[in-house]
Amino acid sequence: MYFSDRSREELIRELESLPKGNISYKNIRGAKRMYLGGKYIKAAEELAIMSQIERRNRIEAELKGQLSGNGLSESSPSFGVGYLTNVISGNRLQDYVDSVKVYKRRECFSSLSAFLDSDISGKVCLVYGLRRTGKTIMIFQAISDLDLSKAAYIKIMPSDNMSMLNRDLMTLSGRGYKYVFIDEITLMSDFIDSASLLSDVYAMGGMKIVLAGTDSLGFVFSKDEELYDRTVTIHTTFIPFREYSSLLGINDIDEYIRYGGTFRVGETDFDDPLLNDEGISFRDDETTRRYIDTAIARNIQHSLACYKNGEHFRHLVDLYEANELTNAVNRIIEDMNHRFLASVITRDFKSHDLGSAAQIDRKRAAAENRLSILDQADTSGVISRFMEILDIKNKDDLTVKITEDHVAEIKEYLRLLDLIVDCPSEGIGCSAVEHIIFTQPGMRYCQAQALVYSIMKDEAFKKFSILEKDRLCNIILEEVKGRMLEDIVLLETQKRLPRGKRVFKLIFAVGEFDMVIADEKALTCEIFEIKHTENVFVDQYKNLVDNEKCLLTEHDFGTITNKTVIYRGEDTEVDGINYVNVTGYLSNL
Repeated sequence: MYFSDRSREELIRELESLPKGNISYKNIRGAKRMYLGGKYIKAAEELAIMSQIERRNRIEAELKGQLSGNGLSESSPSFGVGYLTNVISGNRLQDYVDSVKVYKRRECFSSLSAFLDSDISGKVCLVYGLRRTGKTIMIFQAISDLDLSKAAYIKIMPSDNMSMLNRDLMTLSGRGYKYVFIDEITLMSDFIDSASLLSDVYAMGGMKIVLAGTDSLGFVFSKDEELYDRTVTIHTTFIPFREYSSLLGINDIDEYIRYGGTFRVGETDFDDPLLNDEGISFRDDETTRRYIDTAIARNIQHSLACYKNGEHFRHLVDLYEANELTNAVNRIIEDMNHRFLASVITRDFKSHDLGSAAQIDRKRAAAENRLSILDQADTSGVISRFMEILDIKNKDDLTVKITEDHVAEIKEYLRLLDLIVDCPSEGIGCSAVEHIIFTQPGMRYCQAQALVYSIMKDEAFKKFSILEKDRLCNIILEEVKGRMLEDIVLLETQKRLPRGKRVFKLIFAVGEFDMVIADEKALTCEIFEIKHTENVFVDQYKNLVDNEKCLLTEHDFGTITNKTVIYRGEDTEVDGINYVNVTGYLSNL
């Protein structure tokens, strides 16, 4: 029987925890929306609800004694005899496949397709990345290209274990299934320490196994241990602008800055309850804080807890127990240079965005013969509210003394999660500095939005007009967009450069080039300024035409062959300087 290893009382308890009602669909504004018992189901929850209803139906059938195993076939509505986990196969996969037809395919889909079509044996495919980066959709897109009678999808629950999965795989193999897709496998507490069973037995026997999960770190550990040299890996966390634009039909760099990093629905009317979807990971300050807490901090915590019975916690165990990891991650993201230093996390918090805005507004105010808003208002309330929103704590509020060991391990795990990339700066006449780039821009931008919300709501700013407050908030957001645009261009250029070329920011004793591309074989280089502006003016390229800076650059890196300003305006040329539109540049990388 399906749940033969479990008592009637256990089945009833699980049944009570599962959703009730029947699934139906309505067409809302041309989009297909799911409802359960008349209640709207958010897009991000649809697949989970379908899986839970499947599980409810099978438990109810078990309790009624309907799954006796007599006279049932694979085409029967009650097919599922002998499975201990949530196995969906045959014709019942059609609804799942139909639910993803509206989505375009990610660029990395070709790697998954190649694995399924290959003659490789003894290897499993790992599809991993943070939440809402297209893993499950990609699985059902792959299933849609297969013979459904030979494919099975398994949705793992936290109560499942490798023994249960092993028995189900034996059953599927005996019934001739060739392709098995196992979703959320990292929820199994014993996955990391027993994953080799999947490659050494089933994949070696000719079964194509694809594993997906949101605890990306668990896959990294299993790949280095139990599945060493027996995996094909597909990473989904990093979504470049080119792909984001193609999949969502949005050719706007500011949209990518606001929401980049995860996929979201295209609508922006967030007052509409049907569109107020949790699938929009960086919609506001609360969803961003929750995403960082659950998708990153808990990802690390869960994977380390399961790995070698928790022996790999090392220095971070105290931070987990005190719920202070989210504080550390948010502190580093907010830091202007993303420096991984204990001092960044532990010193009394001062917003870099607020400080930068104060400098800019102070200069403008002096030119306009007025006082800066930030010089007239007590910003302590703004900072307090901002810290509360992002779960940031000051040194006196921390229960764990953070050391450089903590910070080094956080950096290590964020790199393994594909969340950060090293793009070191080089120096002429000064020391080079570490430069870390976050691959999900929406996280950083939403921190700036949280600061803006805090200013708009704070009592100290009530005396200023809405126009004055709006001007200050725009300064903050524009300054953040400018720094983020630099990071986006640097990151995506670095990822696409051919061997023999390298990209970096070049810092002088005074001033810098936002980006340099050096050809180490030809001994040539290109120099760039990156500006979040639409207009052309001389101040944008003053460093590019600085003779001393150019001579120093050519001395260290070779002949300068091109001087370019990457910005948001039209392609043009001014005083021998190429002006290139940023969306065109990123799309053509």
